[in-house]
Amino acid sequence: MYTAARPPQLSDSNRQIIGTNAPNVRVYQLWKRTNRFCLGGRLIFGPDAGSIYLTASLILIPVILFCAFVSQRLIHEFQHHMGNLIVAICVVFTVYDIIFLLLTSARDPGIIPRNSHPPDPEDDSSSLSADWGGSQNGVSTIPSTKDIVVNGMIVRVKYCQTCMLYRPPRCSHCSICNNCVERFDHHCPWVGQCIGKRNYRFFFMFVLSTTMLCLYVFAFCWVNIAKIMGAYHCSLWRAFLKSPVSLILILYSFATAWFVGGLTSFHLYLIFTNQTTYENFRYRYDRRINPYNLGCARNVVDIFFSEIPKSKNNFRAKVKSDSSSVLASSISLRCTMNPEVPKTSFDTEMGKRCAVVAEDFEEIQRQIDDVGRLERCATEPRHMHLDEKANWEMTPEMCRFAAEFGMEHGFTDRQKRQGGGK
Repeated sequence: MYTAARPPQLSDSNRQIIGTNAPNVRVYQLWKRTNRFCLGGRLIFGPDAGSIYLTASLILIPVILFCAFVSQRLIHEFQHHMGNLIVAICVVFTVYDIIFLLLTSARDPGIIPRNSHPPDPEDDSSSLSADWGGSQNGVSTIPSTKDIVVNGMIVRVKYCQTCMLYRPPRCSHCSICNNCVERFDHHCPWVGQCIGKRNYRFFFMFVLSTTMLCLYVFAFCWVNIAKIMGAYHCSLWRAFLKSPVSLILILYSFATAWFVGGLTSFHLYLIFTNQTTYENFRYRYDRRINPYNLGCARNVVDIFFSEIPKSKNNFRAKVKSDSSSVLASSISLRCTMNPEVPKTSFDTEMGKRCAVVAEDFEEIQRQIDDVGRLERCATEPRHMHLDEKANWEMTPEMCRFAAEFGMEHGFTDRQKRQGGGK
């Protein structure tokens, strides 16, 4: 049996190559999650960011129709520039709404950075809800939950296998964005982003402003119909025929106002009781005590007047790129599929240290395969001359590369067995 290969070790010259030749890149360029970035990492969106165009068009198109067709009569009917003021207020509502849409969808909602390795048992041994156990292979396992105290009440938090951390209270992992989000409310497909601690107030203001815009357009479309009926002394149906755009906007704004108005009312209830959408559907705090409820007034202050925490991620920070990760992963795959080579796992840190040229690895791998084929054919008579033996013996240069990458034990054992078989 072959001995297990030691972790790859690099010479000083190879370490120098890595340190000098690795280019600097931004964090967002190496981001492994499903988020999308714009303006050099200054804006972060969810994977379904394209839905923002649909949402913006559902807001802008009715407003354009209102300003182009309905407001013209209102400008002439109202004196002292009141008609112009009606149009100006509609435009202000629209700009206000679009700004909150962008503030909701284009910022970090509260993403918690992932850990590079699981937490140590000693760090959380005092507060774990279960003991650190051992698996059948003798590897320590991490308890799925642990208990912490929030406002004098015990709250159970879960361990996230993907992010390798215990989620803070009110945090949840979004399966769409593949992130743990602080004070996770829900993932909104209309804005293409998670709604969390850093953008919830903007989301609520977006929903509220959309409701007010719908009601505004709905009301003044009826005013326009009333002015037509008074000017032409006609019925309601004839007034609709004279201004069909008003009829279309009345129906559209009425249906939209029911949707966004109901959403606004629901989130007002959540704000007054200090709940999230996720908590309301999962835990049903109306049947149990809510540890986060501070009273109606303090809950409103906590949502709208508290300081928004800074992002825990610096997406524009410069880091060293993993220039040899692709090479290391391909070598690891070949070694895993080849039964003659010890299976060595190359993690990310090891991949950063592998800076040897790919051709050298291919040469080493080729000679290993030659040796393996000769050993498997040991039952057949050997027809080999001394000059043929030199084709599969390791040259000093190959031995040096093998020694740098922890393969010398495997080659030494092969040579001993081959020497004993002569």
